[in-house]
Amino acid sequence: MSQQDPNRKFNPDNIPPKGDDPKKKNRFNIYWIYGILFVAIVGWNLIRGVSSAGIEMNQQYLSELLKAGDVEQDMKKDKEKTGLVVVRNKKIVRVFLSKDSVTKKAAFYKTFLSTADYDNLAKADAPQLYFTIAKDETFAKQLDDFYISNPGIKKILAVYTEEGEIFGQIISTLLPILLIGLLFVMMMRKVGGPGGGGGPGGIFNIGKSKATLFDKGTRVNINFGDVAGLDEAKVEVMEIVDFLKNPKKYTALGGKIPKGALLVGPPGTGKTLLAKAVAGEAQVPFFSLSGSDFVEMFVGVGASRVRDLFKQAREKAPCIIFIDEIDAIGRARGKNMMMSNDERENTLNQLLVEMDGFGTDLGIIILAATNRPDVLDSALLRPGRFDRQISIDRPDLVGREAIFKVHLQPIKISTTLDIHKLAEQTPGFAGADIANVCNEAALIAARKGKDAVDMSDFQDAIDRVIGGLEKKNKIISPEEKEIIAYHEAGHAICGWYLEHAYPLLKVTVVPRGTAALGYAQYTPKEQYLYNTDQLMDQICMTLGGRASEDIFFGKISTGASNDLQQITKIAYSMITVYGMNEKVGNISYYDPSQENVFTKPFSEETGKMIDEEVRKLIDNAYQITKKLLLEKKDDVEKLAKELLKKEVLFKSDVEALIGKRPFEEKKSLDIDPHEQTNEAPEQALDENLKNPPSI
Repeated sequence: MSQQDPNRKFNPDNIPPKGDDPKKKNRFNIYWIYGILFVAIVGWNLIRGVSSAGIEMNQQYLSELLKAGDVEQDMKKDKEKTGLVVVRNKKIVRVFLSKDSVTKKAAFYKTFLSTADYDNLAKADAPQLYFTIAKDETFAKQLDDFYISNPGIKKILAVYTEEGEIFGQIISTLLPILLIGLLFVMMMRKVGGPGGGGGPGGIFNIGKSKATLFDKGTRVNINFGDVAGLDEAKVEVMEIVDFLKNPKKYTALGGKIPKGALLVGPPGTGKTLLAKAVAGEAQVPFFSLSGSDFVEMFVGVGASRVRDLFKQAREKAPCIIFIDEIDAIGRARGKNMMMSNDERENTLNQLLVEMDGFGTDLGIIILAATNRPDVLDSALLRPGRFDRQISIDRPDLVGREAIFKVHLQPIKISTTLDIHKLAEQTPGFAGADIANVCNEAALIAARKGKDAVDMSDFQDAIDRVIGGLEKKNKIISPEEKEIIAYHEAGHAICGWYLEHAYPLLKVTVVPRGTAALGYAQYTPKEQYLYNTDQLMDQICMTLGGRASEDIFFGKISTGASNDLQQITKIAYSMITVYGMNEKVGNISYYDPSQENVFTKPFSEETGKMIDEEVRKLIDNAYQITKKLLLEKKDDVEKLAKELLKKEVLFKSDVEALIGKRPFEEKKSLDIDPHEQTNEAPEQALDENLKNPPSI
């Protein structure tokens, strides 16, 4: 056995030491020398090519110079033969003198130049003299008149041109060259970087990770105190945070922290908020991105971004990576070959390798969130990758009350506001729904000009969220309004006198949303198992509106379409999912994985039998409902007429009209977290129908 070095420090995270990056040294390289030489050569040529300004003279002496023949006849071999250049933009004329004339005729030049100017003239390069003009057209006319009046003098034609400033010439010449050179160097560095053109940091950064890094300078201002109603989930993730802060507490006993935790729950329940709280509490670098950030139109980019993400994470370890909506890249492979996506599967394969490859990184913890855990690949969910699945469900009564307290902190509320009552009236609301209700209540109170938000504002906000926008100005004929009133009264009376129906909270005939002409609000009980009597009472209560129309008007309307959808769903679930029919038997045809989408797990004869039993069950419930409403016909009429007068009736109003509910139960501390119903209380069973409970 090999002995361990006693001086070696224990590193529970297996994180490589952070030394100086060799790439950061020797920043002065050969490219700097090339750049300096290039700028020096171009600058020298530009400066050398710019002519000197010359010495200023008076225009009247030009005629003397032309008569004496001192103006240069052949300025340059490769230019037009002239000794006069008119610079239009500067309004000057440059005069090129021959060298011999300047040295031989010193006395002549000293008549209009000072001694110092003459000395400079003798040393200067052509053009040696210049004078100012008003207009180049005027100068041209004067020159022509001079040659006409002096025919014996050889003509020297003037050349017209424009000149730029020395710095303007340098910038206009150098700037395009420098931009092209800079672009070339950048492209060469990107193409030659790690991973080539498609690797991390490849050309145009296509393969670079899009993760947002929250480090020391960008801390998240959310902590676990801002997360309410998720006590069990908070305990799980707090253990991860505690490991990052105190790793020896766990490694001393030989334990290993889970590499990954998957936050699973319906939309709006607080998965992303919990991850933000982890970032705020952990005080370690936190990488945040969504699953769609890996996907790009180019092949191989997704896998490249995964590699770059984990490369950055290793440099910042210990750290946390949070991937929101991971089902965008984590869907199961090979389920449907017709709809397969090789690029997405390559990204998933790279993620699987990085999470549990040969190079294990204990300092990197991965959090992910999804509301579709059923579609994720099994390799992603196995121990060693996402070791834990943390379920985040809709909050119960206690959780909703805690969430209300968090969201009401910035709102100026009335002293009479009952938060417990608000929590009771919002069963099935997720954290995002409660936040929306609080905001809507504040807006409604501000619209009414109130100083504080009271209970009535929250009632209106709850109605607004559940039923939609109130439409009092919607034109409804008196005949239709009467049908709606009796329809809603039928629902309310059935719910009042059926033992297992949900207690009525409020009923109204004010139109809401796009299609709801009536609206009934109930307070379901907190329960997860339903027996046949309870489901039958729910079906009967939902049929109350249709039965009431049949009794009082002798005909039925289209207002019960939503009711019929709900009872059909419940009836089929009772027979095909829960085995609540003697003829069909204790058989469930429910396929949670939905692998056999195109085939039915029963024969045609069994299908006919199921249809017959569903029809028989609903017909039986309808007869029970009609019988109950005929017995309570007077109560239905009282309720309907009162609805036509007041439009909105609360539980206390119904009690005043027809007496207390005979099956008044003790007030429960928990309310059903599934649905707040809108003309369809059976929606509370939707979640159970999608995910049948196992007994």
